[in-house]
Amino acid sequence: MAKTATRSVDLEPIDRLEEKMKLLVGMVERMKSEQARAAEENQRLSRELDSMRARLASSDGIIAELSTLKEERDVIRTRVSDMLEQLEALSL
Repeated sequence: MAKTATRSVDLEPIDRLEEKMKLLVGMVERMKSEQARAAEENQRLSRELDSMRARLASSDGIIAELSTLKEERDVIRTRVSDMLEQLEALSL
């Protein structure tokens, strides 16, 4: 019986070490899984950022075009107004 007690006492630190190793392996697996999820999320966000940048560039182009169109409208409005004044002058 003394040998059995000695063996269980001697194996106790090994059992604790084994349990800690199992916990460590589980933690490493969870961390790898979390890292993979974070990498996927990073890729998704990168694609979304690229999409937003493209939309922003497109909207900048649209804003510039709108500004040009407004300027052209003002020029046309002025020319039409001048022509109407000239027609009125002819009618008198």
